[in-house]
Amino acid sequence: MQNSSPVNARLVDQSLSRTQSQSQFPILTGMIVVSALILFAASSLRHALIQSNAWDLGIFDQAVYLISQGQTPFSSFLGFHIIGDHAAWLFYPLALLYKISPNVHWLLGVQAIALAGGAIPTWYLARLGGLEPEQSVAVVATYLLFPVVFNTNLFDFHPEVFALPALLTAILAARLGRVIWFVLAIIVILGCKSIMALTVASLGFWLLVFDQRRLCGAIALVAGIAWFLLATEAIIPSFGGGQEVSLARYAYLGGSALEIAKNVFLKPGAVISVVFSWLNLKYLVLLFLPVIWGLSPAHLTPLVGAFPALALNLLADYEPQKSLVYQYSLPILPFILVAIISTLAAGKGFLRSKRAIVLWSLFFFFALARWSYFFTKYMPTLDTWQASREAIALVQTQGGVLTSEQLAPQVSQRPLVKLALPYQELPEFESFQYVLLNTRHPGVNIDPSFAKGVAEKVKRRGEFQLRYQRDDVFLFEKIIN
Repeated sequence: MQNSSPVNARLVDQSLSRTQSQSQFPILTGMIVVSALILFAASSLRHALIQSNAWDLGIFDQAVYLISQGQTPFSSFLGFHIIGDHAAWLFYPLALLYKISPNVHWLLGVQAIALAGGAIPTWYLARLGGLEPEQSVAVVATYLLFPVVFNTNLFDFHPEVFALPALLTAILAARLGRVIWFVLAIIVILGCKSIMALTVASLGFWLLVFDQRRLCGAIALVAGIAWFLLATEAIIPSFGGGQEVSLARYAYLGGSALEIAKNVFLKPGAVISVVFSWLNLKYLVLLFLPVIWGLSPAHLTPLVGAFPALALNLLADYEPQKSLVYQYSLPILPFILVAIISTLAAGKGFLRSKRAIVLWSLFFFFALARWSYFFTKYMPTLDTWQASREAIALVQTQGGVLTSEQLAPQVSQRPLVKLALPYQELPEFESFQYVLLNTRHPGVNIDPSFAKGVAEKVKRRGEFQLRYQRDDVFLFEKIIN
């Protein structure tokens, strides 16, 4: 019998590979659909339980609503135009959904789809990197079960969720030589948040120097630097009346983006005292432990792209940036995944079977994802849930509302919503038609006595009447003569 030629053998191998990939497609599709549904259900349930926050769901819901109504998206929470926050122009296309129906669940829905949808470029990157279909599915499971993905989705809404699939798509497009798709992905990333420009620049540096994708690398490097300078030095000061709000987290290094960047090198003592801390060590351990099985020293160059996001988190004098609960670690994940793919393709990593990888990811998902909040953190406020829902339903006009942080996202689709907070001066009551307060559960780190004091002040004002009271939930409405 005649032996098969090498060419025929390759054709047989490719045919088998395609067949194996196709057999995994139903599994992959099911994983993505189930993940999107779980993410959407979790964030929707949290919102329904009145656990979402003014920072940030209330801010973004108000902005998108105002854009959809043809009004200037001036944030009454921030006190300036929404573009002055992070130069995130992505809110404008999102407002098209609110034209269909102004509903906050649009934001929660597209966020869930974006996060789950990142599995698609992850799969193709794994296959392009030489992984077998089963290992590729395992990498997808690692992505979907990474604790930051679930936690970010649960914590309100943030436009940078769109940067996650866009970064993965950009890397895939660069490796396939699809320049137009690469440019489109970069545009989306830059529209999410000004600080993402640094990740785009570092992506470009990695592609240019380490991945040998010179054209795409040069495009990303130039675009990232240019947009960062334009956003931080022109757009944000023009629309926000000053520097980007988040720069306060690096105030020990200076008052502007350029000054902070300069003092990172000129003030090493200040940097060292912040970076080398137990808090940062804990953050790094928790960030990399779920994926440590797939990281090899010889295949860590993709993490060059993650350097700005990781450095910003370590340098920040702001504890949430050193936590897996919030969105700040999202830009790091795509580069971790590429490093894992490279490790597995080289036959490295102390876990290589699909079963072992999925079990490891499941363990750390249940250990570090904040699914348990539904049974712990959210339970104590259920005693006022019904009263809060009834009071919210009575806010029936577009009049201004003075309220608390967790009630604000329930009434944020109006031009004026402000918060009653103990650490800032109360706004003038004359500006509002409604005052909505939960004096039993006024918000995180807010003493109930403060909320009760606000309620007493409103009671003493003749222009307001008590419209609703039950279980320490109060709704006051201005008397219209």
